[in-house]
Amino acid sequence: QVHLVESGGGLVQPGGSLRLSCAASGFTFSSYSMRWYRQVAPGKERQLVASISAVGTTYYADSVRGRFTISRDNAKNTVHLQMNSLKPKDTAVYYCNVPRSGIDYWGQGTQVTVSS
Repeated sequence: QVHLVESGGGLVQPGGSLRLSCAASGFTFSSYSMRWYRQVAPGKERQLVASISAVGTTYYADSVRGRFTISRDNAKNTVHLQMNSLKPKDTAVYYCNVPRSGIDYWGQGTQVTVSS
Protein backbone atom coordinates (compact mmCIF):
# COMPACT_ATOMS: atom_id res chain seq x y z
CA GLN A 1 0.00 0.00 0.00
CA VAL A 2 1.48 3.30 -1.11
CA HIS A 3 1.82 5.81 1.72
CA LEU A 4 3.16 9.36 1.47
CA VAL A 5 3.59 11.63 4.48
CA GLU A 6 4.59 15.29 4.08
CA SER A 7 6.16 17.42 6.78
CA GLY A 8 7.98 20.70 7.20
CA GLY A 9 5.32 23.26 6.40
CA GLY A 10 4.61 26.30 8.49
CA LEU A 11 4.46 30.07 8.66
CA VAL A 12 7.42 32.00 7.31
CA GLN A 13 8.11 35.63 6.47
CA PRO A 14 8.70 36.75 2.88
CA GLY A 15 12.27 36.03 1.90
CA GLY A 16 12.49 33.12 4.30
CA SER A 17 13.10 29.43 3.72
CA LEU A 18 11.42 26.13 4.45
CA ARG A 19 12.33 22.55 3.72
CA LEU A 20 9.54 20.13 3.00
CA SER A 21 9.98 16.38 3.30
CA CYS A 22 7.92 13.48 2.03
CA ALA A 23 8.43 10.03 3.52
CA ALA A 24 7.33 7.26 1.17
CA SER A 25 6.53 3.60 1.73
CA GLY A 26 4.76 0.71 0.06
CA PHE A 27 6.63 0.75 -3.24
CA THR A 28 10.16 0.63 -4.64
CA PHE A 29 10.92 4.30 -4.08
CA SER A 30 14.15 4.42 -6.09
CA SER A 31 12.36 3.27 -9.26
CA TYR A 32 9.82 6.08 -9.50
CA SER A 33 9.68 9.78 -10.27
CA MET A 34 8.47 11.91 -7.39
CA ARG A 35 6.62 15.19 -7.63
CA TRP A 36 5.61 18.15 -5.51
CA TYR A 37 2.34 19.94 -6.27
CA ARG A 38 0.64 22.85 -4.58
CA GLN A 39 -2.94 23.98 -4.23
CA VAL A 40 -3.57 27.61 -3.38
CA ALA A 41 -7.18 27.15 -2.26
CA PRO A 42 -9.74 24.36 -1.97
CA GLY A 43 -11.34 23.68 -5.33
CA LYS A 44 -8.41 25.15 -7.24
CA GLU A 45 -6.36 22.90 -9.49
CA ARG A 46 -3.21 21.45 -8.02
CA GLN A 47 -0.19 22.81 -9.86
CA LEU A 48 3.04 20.92 -10.46
CA VAL A 49 5.91 22.67 -8.66
CA ALA A 50 8.84 20.31 -9.17
CA SER A 51 9.65 16.73 -10.04
CA ILE A 52 12.64 14.42 -9.88
CA SER A 53 13.04 11.28 -11.93
CA ALA A 54 14.40 7.95 -10.76
CA VAL A 55 17.80 8.92 -12.14
CA GLY A 56 17.73 12.41 -10.67
CA THR A 57 16.58 14.54 -13.59
CA THR A 58 14.71 17.55 -12.24
CA TYR A 59 11.97 19.82 -13.50
CA TYR A 60 10.74 23.11 -12.03
CA ALA A 61 7.77 25.32 -12.75
CA ASP A 62 8.81 28.73 -14.04
CA SER A 63 7.40 30.38 -10.95
CA VAL A 64 9.83 28.58 -8.61
CA ARG A 65 12.88 27.91 -10.77
CA GLY A 66 16.00 29.29 -9.12
CA ARG A 67 14.34 29.45 -5.68
CA PHE A 68 13.24 25.85 -5.03
CA THR A 69 15.34 22.69 -5.14
CA ILE A 70 13.97 19.16 -5.22
CA SER A 71 16.12 16.26 -4.08
CA ARG A 72 15.72 12.63 -3.11
CA ASP A 73 17.34 10.27 -0.64
CA ASN A 74 16.75 6.74 -1.89
CA ALA A 75 18.33 5.24 1.22
CA LYS A 76 15.64 6.89 3.35
CA ASN A 77 12.77 6.75 0.82
CA THR A 78 12.39 10.49 1.15
CA VAL A 79 12.00 13.40 -1.24
CA HIS A 80 12.67 16.98 -0.18
CA LEU A 81 11.72 20.40 -1.45
CA GLN A 82 14.03 23.19 -0.32
CA MET A 83 12.21 26.49 -0.72
CA ASN A 84 14.20 29.72 -0.54
CA SER A 85 13.30 33.37 -1.12
CA LEU A 86 9.69 32.57 -0.37
CA LYS A 87 6.99 34.95 -1.56
CA PRO A 88 3.40 35.42 -0.42
CA LYS A 89 2.24 33.87 -3.69
CA ASP A 90 3.95 30.63 -2.62
CA THR A 91 1.29 30.23 0.07
CA ALA A 92 -0.49 26.93 -0.56
CA VAL A 93 -0.94 23.38 0.61
CA TYR A 94 1.97 21.38 -0.76
CA TYR A 95 1.41 17.75 -1.76
CA CYS A 96 3.81 14.93 -2.50
CA ASN A 97 2.83 12.73 -5.46
CA VAL A 98 3.94 9.54 -7.12
CA PRO A 99 2.44 8.31 -10.38
CA ARG A 100 2.47 4.52 -10.33
CA SER A 101 0.84 2.05 -12.69
CA GLY A 102 -1.48 4.71 -14.06
CA ILE A 103 -2.62 5.86 -10.61
CA ASP A 104 -1.66 9.07 -8.84
CA TYR A 105 -0.95 8.67 -5.15
CA TRP A 106 -1.01 11.68 -2.85
CA GLY A 107 0.00 12.56 0.66
CA GLN A 108 -2.22 14.50 3.02
CA GLY A 109 -0.47 17.79 2.29
CA THR A 110 1.38 20.33 4.39
CA GLN A 111 0.41 23.99 4.68
CA VAL A 112 2.93 26.66 3.75
CA THR A 113 2.02 30.25 4.60
CA VAL A 114 4.27 33.14 3.59
CA SER A 115 3.24 36.29 5.39
CA SER A 116 4.68 39.14 7.40
